[in-house]
Order: sequence, then structure tokens, then C-alpha cells
Amino acid sequence: MISEIDKLKRQFLEYLEIEKGSSLKTVENYDRYLTRFFKFGKIIKPRDITDENVREFRLFLNRQSGIKIKGQVETSMKKNTQNYYLIALRVFLKYLMKNEIQTLSPDRIELAKIKERSLDLITVEELNRLLAGPNGSDLKNLRDKAILELFFSTGLRVSELTSLDRDLNLSKGEFSIRGKGEKVRVVFLSETARKAIKEYLAKRKDMEEAMFIQISTVNKKNFSRLTPRSIERIVKYYAIKAGISKKVTPHIIRHSFATDLLQNGADIRSVQMMLGHSNISTTQIYTHITDKQLQEVHKKFHSRK
Repeated sequence: MISEIDKLKRQFLEYLEIEKGSSLKTVENYDRYLTRFFKFGKIIKPRDITDENVREFRLFLNRQSGIKIKGQVETSMKKNTQNYYLIALRVFLKYLMKNEIQTLSPDRIELAKIKERSLDLITVEELNRLLAGPNGSDLKNLRDKAILELFFSTGLRVSELTSLDRDLNLSKGEFSIRGKGEKVRVVFLSETARKAIKEYLAKRKDMEEAMFIQISTVNKKNFSRLTPRSIERIVKYYAIKAGISKKVTPHIIRHSFATDLLQNGADIRSVQMMLGHSNISTTQIYTHITDKQLQEVHKKFHSRK
């Protein structure tokens, strides 16, 4: 027979999917995180969730093996991963309290402290060399030019870029995109990006609806939509061509988009909206490396000039 906690979990997951509009992937993850906690703590009903079994679960997670380093040393589960479990539990407890079900207060769930995230960035010079990589007039070069310019103009995630269709209205210089959590935001096209996309689409002779397609030299009729992995390979190819030694991914170009805006005076709230971050704390990581005012203060007042 299904337990009380499992019934509530099912209702909670349905609430996430329907009322909150969470993606199926998010719902699946929450299901997995909560199921593991309930099994560990032998949770049957909401009142079984206590400070003690949450603490024991945290110890359990912290002692789990993570990944093998050089095939020998095993590290413990990353703090970020541990926090995914705790966040899922906290959101579930908030749902129970909202429905006036007696259980542990969500405020009792403290997240593990994690190291401040560092950013992998490329220099302006490296970015310019990367964007200049596709310089031919054939369809492949025009496609790749459009991809790189669109990334830097909009800060799109790779999954968002691959979802685009060719009927995109370019006349307004902006368009709406549905991102994480089914949230819709507006992104903007630079004149360079708009020109690159127009030239690429003008060269297309196929009827495929996808904006960015595979270009096969073997099968001329194969125009399937590019996958995120394919886009990552394209970016990597031009990074190597540009002589950039560090690993370059679509997300690195997204970082460059954000830092470029902030370095040129954009306010952080606007950048948050353009990136599609639900929480401004996610965007604030960029401020550590873009504060020109602090740089000028150091230059002006530091004694060793």
C-alpha cells in the first residue's frame, strides 16, 4: 500500500509540473532526490522528517564517493550535488507547510557551504579571433559565423540556440526565447549578428524548419537540426583555429556576453534578465571581474604605481 509521504510526494511533483511549470527533467530530479531521502530515513509520514534524520542524511551524502581521480583516488560527493538533495527537500517542506501539513520547518534545512564559483573566460582578443574564424562564403562558413555571432549577441544557452527555427523575425532586432523552467525572455540581435544570420539563410536552399542544420557533403538531402553536441564541436573547432589554448564552449561565450555588458556599464538587473537567471545571485558572479570602478581606485590610490 502506498504510504502517506509517497502520496504527498506525488501531489508535490504534479504541483511542480502543472502549477509551477517546471520541466520534466526537474520533476524527475526532485523525485529521485526525495525518494532517496525517504528511503534512507524510513520516512512514512510528514512528521517522520526530523532534524536528526536530515542531519544523518547529510552525513550519508557527504560520505558518498564521487568521481575517481586518475583511476585511484575517490573524492566525496560534491557540495553542489549534496545541495540538490537539500533544496528538493526544502521545496517539498515549503509545499507541505503551504498546505498546512505538520512537518519540519523548511527553515531548518541549511545548505552546505560551497567554494565561490570561478569563471573560465577568454580575453577580448581571443574572442575576436574566435568570431573571425568562419571567413568563407560557403554555406558551412556562413552557418558557423551566424552561430558564433548569435551566441555573443544574445547570451543564449546552447539548448536555446538549437531550438530556434528559421522563421525567426529578424526585422525588429529582438526575439523571445523559452529557456530554463519554461521561462520566456527577450534577447537582442546586434547588427553584426543579424547580418550574419541573413546571409546564412539567404544561402539555404532546403525546406528544413530548423535555423541551424547539419550540412552533409555526402547526403545532400540530409538537413537535420544541429544538436547541442554538434554546436559544442563547432565552437571547439574555431577555438583551436584561433589559437586559444584553454577549453572554449558555448557557455564560455555566454560568459563573455555577460562580462562585456557589465564592463561597458550595463546594470546587473538588466543582465540578469537577458541571461534568464531566476536569481540575481547567479548573475552576481560576473561583478567580481567587471568592476572597473574598483580597478580605477586601485590604480589611483595604490602606493606602488
